[in-house]
Amino acid sequence: MFIKKCDIDLSLLTCLSCLLPVGVSGSQKASTFGFNSTHVDTSSAPSDDVIDPEAPMSSPLSPIHQYLQFCSTSSTDPSAVSFYQKYKVRQRDQDSAHQLDHLTTGSAPSVGPFPAPALPPKKKQQDTQSDNEDSSVDHQQGSEFSQRNGEEDEEDELLLADPNEIRHRITLKSEEEEGPDVKAASPEILLVQATQPGSSEQNQYQEAFLCTYRGFATPSDVISKLQRRYRILREGGAADLTAARNSIQLLVRVVAGLSSVELEPDLLLLLSDLVFCLLIGGELGMARLLHANILSKMEERWKLIGSPQSLRPLAAKGVAARPGTLLDFRSQDLAEQLTLLDSDLFCKIQLPEVLLWSKEQNEERSPHLTEFTQHFNNVSFWVRSVVILQDKAQDREKHLLKFLKVMKHLRKLNNFNSYLSILSALDSAPLRRLDWQRSTAESLEDMSSLIDSSSSFRAYRAALAEAEPPCIPYLGLILQDLTFVHLGNPDTLTTSLGSKVNFSKCWQQFNILDTLRGFQRERYSLARDDDIMSFFNDFSDHLAEEALWELSLRIRPRNAPRANQR
Repeated sequence: MFIKKCDIDLSLLTCLSCLLPVGVSGSQKASTFGFNSTHVDTSSAPSDDVIDPEAPMSSPLSPIHQYLQFCSTSSTDPSAVSFYQKYKVRQRDQDSAHQLDHLTTGSAPSVGPFPAPALPPKKKQQDTQSDNEDSSVDHQQGSEFSQRNGEEDEEDELLLADPNEIRHRITLKSEEEEGPDVKAASPEILLVQATQPGSSEQNQYQEAFLCTYRGFATPSDVISKLQRRYRILREGGAADLTAARNSIQLLVRVVAGLSSVELEPDLLLLLSDLVFCLLIGGELGMARLLHANILSKMEERWKLIGSPQSLRPLAAKGVAARPGTLLDFRSQDLAEQLTLLDSDLFCKIQLPEVLLWSKEQNEERSPHLTEFTQHFNNVSFWVRSVVILQDKAQDREKHLLKFLKVMKHLRKLNNFNSYLSILSALDSAPLRRLDWQRSTAESLEDMSSLIDSSSSFRAYRAALAEAEPPCIPYLGLILQDLTFVHLGNPDTLTTSLGSKVNFSKCWQQFNILDTLRGFQRERYSLARDDDIMSFFNDFSDHLAEEALWELSLRIRPRNAPRANQR
């Protein structure tokens, strides 16, 4: 009877085999371009000589690095971290009102604030070359022996099923320390611990593991180890059957959490073998679920590779925007359409992209994050162009005031991303150096107070913590906070059990990533306005930095006296 069911479901494998690409890899994608412009200057004091447009241009900035220029700072403080705790407490209360899908996160953990990440310590001096040469032979022989023993220990740990034995190999936090009970352990023990069923605290540990395991293991490593654990425990009989099923359930969640760029051909082959094993083993439900997840990820990857939209460079072509039509639309309608575009791009961002960028800063592995930040840069340069292309000072004033009104509506919509995109444009050096009415300058200064960089952007973080969903944050600070956590905390800790993975660092990363995921859950209910979208024209009609400066200097020559503000 089972053979018949298996024959029917072998169609899953037939379909899966068609998914394996031939001669296509992530490395063959078009590389992310570099936009040739100077960074956005957010200083409030006007100056004619901040940037010399005739000077050689600096090295091209990639979209995300250009995006981060708006909030660049060299330090952080506890207020930066406390925001995530405040938000997660409210998020926990909201999540308790409804049941989430089994492939998404549970409620946010209730934990105390973790300490602000410190800057990385100075590197210790390396041992002298002579000392290394003296011990090289002994070290090589010892390392080979240690490697063999290490592999055996890893295999033993991977197959543990007794909760007491697993916990015995975990370094737990002290009572005085904040965060989860698990402080440090080997990668295998952290993996096995994530398969354990249990309380809400254990569920939160599993969520933290799924969000952050890429810091100490690759998806292929995790999947292959879970597959091996499942196979061996399943053959061990009824006593280990529950542990085997828990392992395969975690594996399905690992696959569901893969980003589009991680599903390489080698990993697809591994997963196709796993689906076959599940079918042969009678786990038809898990096989179907895993197969559905693989199909979904492959569809995402096809869209990413085949869509030139996601890899389109900034349109720094010096093409003039269409002037005079901005005033034809209501400010609220413009803000809503900006928010609709932002929301669509924001919800595409996958958490692995954000974590990987904070470690590697490789934009090819963070395509949706790159597209989101590229959109921010496009909007910013489009706004600058619309204002500065007006021939008369009166018209430039009207358009700048129009964008200030749009910003007010964006603030009501909790769209901090477009709010700061427009602010970065209006406060850019080519526009700021021009003559404006006193009331206009004061209004811009007042709206700039939200992104005051003092105390690690305390005002912005407070506003974000109080914002009711839906909400679109400015990701620059989230990326910056993740980078500080990565640089300021060691990957391993020396414990009584040896050098182990520092899971306290993973927990800090999880707090930040889970906050971002909470923002993505709530969507806006806004209708698309085709007229406004056509007017936006994907924000491709804008001037390059050089052209903006040329027009700015033409309007007000260098060192020309400033007109009296009215």
